[in-house]
Amino acid sequence: MSRRSFSEVPGGGALTQDRWARLAWSHVVEPETVSARQWISEHGASEALERLLRGDLATDGRYDQRIASLDVTQARRALERLHVRIVVPDDDEWPGGLDQLDDPPICLYVKGSADLGVLDGSIAVVGSRAATAYGLHVAADLGEGLVGRGVTVVSGAAFGIDAAAHRGALAGGGPTVAVLARGLDRAYPQAHEGLLRAVQEQGAVVSELPLGWAPYRQRFIARNRIIAAMGVGTVVVEAGLRSGSLNTARVARGLNRHVAAVPGPVTSVQSAGCHQLLRETDATLVTDTAEVLDLMGRLGVDAVGRVRAPETADSGLDPVARTVWSAVPVRDGADLGRMQLLTALDSATLLGVLGQLAVQGLVQRDGDRWRKVPTVKTRRAGG
Repeated sequence: MSRRSFSEVPGGGALTQDRWARLAWSHVVEPETVSARQWISEHGASEALERLLRGDLATDGRYDQRIASLDVTQARRALERLHVRIVVPDDDEWPGGLDQLDDPPICLYVKGSADLGVLDGSIAVVGSRAATAYGLHVAADLGEGLVGRGVTVVSGAAFGIDAAAHRGALAGGGPTVAVLARGLDRAYPQAHEGLLRAVQEQGAVVSELPLGWAPYRQRFIARNRIIAAMGVGTVVVEAGLRSGSLNTARVARGLNRHVAAVPGPVTSVQSAGCHQLLRETDATLVTDTAEVLDLMGRLGVDAVGRVRAPETADSGLDPVARTVWSAVPVRDGADLGRMQLLTALDSATLLGVLGQLAVQGLVQRDGDRWRKVPTVKTRRAGG
């Protein structure tokens, strides 16, 4: 059973400050450890840590090995060397959405130029690692389109959809935020070292895990809750039925965030999870940036009207006028008798409708024959 005090921890003098006490806690407990959050909430990070070191809280010795290896001085030096800053709930940079989680991070490790505190309105774009060319294209377009409208893109830097969303955001000028499931001393995945370096330059790379901590499955699941909570909503671009991005969407729904999904081919297993979201939950179907912002953007600013089919020459015609216009030949024209045969209208009605069509520029009269105006193909409403 641990029986230590602040004075026995290297650099322990700093542990009387909330920031460094939280750093120590992050080295001791796993993400989503509910008991640790309860202790910190009840006693404060510093007092709760002192009680833990004395052995008053976890009496079963589960944290003894980690407490024995705790070295605050070494941890702080490593952060300084790698230009990683620690962000805690009292900081202006702390993303307020995280406080809505039942188990918010104890602290965040951040590397990059962006201030997390000014990224309000960010949107998560997530999806399958085994993405198709279709999914990658959609994710990149969304990433670029969203940052072009002043929205920060949040994702997890994984292969597939995550990486495409980040790259799209970078192509659009950023910023973008990558949330990792390991310490920030190493890129993960290693193949994305260059991508993460670019993200740091235009945004930020974030983790709740200390330097040196490796990615485990449960840490990925825990990471997803941060992605879901940081923004106003989550867009799932492509996801199989077992995709971790569905977990992100579930957390977002639990936080009353917007959830949207991009539909794919009904034959694609990589879109089966998106289709399940659309079928079984209140997720909204979206196909482009405008539709995402119509759902998640600024009220009265990002709203878009209902998508309608392009208007054609006969779009504004009533049924009788449309019947006459459809019957009028394009080239040779037809006289009134031929038009009566084609439309079964009396001559007075037929002449009245043809006159209306002529005024609208849809037909013209050559002698006793009527024909369509061939240059008129489509018209916009009011034009």
